[in-house]
Amino acid sequence: MLTAYRKKVTVRPDGSIEILDSLLKPGTEAEVIVLVESEPENTQAVQTRVNEWNALFKETQALPQAQTITEEEIAAEIAAYRAEKKR
Repeated sequence: MLTAYRKKVTVRPDGSIEILDSLLKPGTEAEVIVLVESEPENTQAVQTRVNEWNALFKETQALPQAQTITEEEIAAEIAAYRAEKKR
């Protein structure tokens, strides 16, 4: 059985994290997943980048060459790519 414990910690100056909890028994194996809260400026930078990508996608999809591609051609290209990756 898998049990999850949520614990907020502060990263130490050396980059390490220590988790102390009486529910954690010595010798027990545990998988640790670290979720880091984004800083506000990072969130803004990410949103700017997402907006730039979305604009690029719209511009690319509006090209005449992109208008002539069929669903079958797209599926064939994906299949060929996946077959090549399996090698």
